[in-house]
Amino acid sequence: MAHWVKVAAASAVKEGAPVAVSVEDWEIALWRVGNQWFATDDLCSHAEASLVEGEQQGYRIICPRHGGQFDMRTGAALRFPAATPIATFRVKVEGDDLWIELPD
Repeated sequence: MAHWVKVAAASAVKEGAPVAVSVEDWEIALWRVGNQWFATDDLCSHAEASLVEGEQQGYRIICPRHGGQFDMRTGAALRFPAATPIATFRVKVEGDDLWIELPD
């Protein structure tokens, strides 16, 4: 089972300027591409760096520590040294509220 949690105002998440939030036991990165929002783990699976401190290129997240890259849509590791995917979370927007689905 899973549950939905309101995490931010959708308007507060700008393209190229991700937002980090702490929700329950998770450190989450919120991303925006056009009128789409995404949520991933904020920690790089390779070196535990905060991904929101890195760079966003379209749907690609570039880790600030060693340049590992991830796809924010799937969490897939795209470039060495990142080899392990990061978690992704379903996102929905209701009005200006941004919600993510967390596992129980």
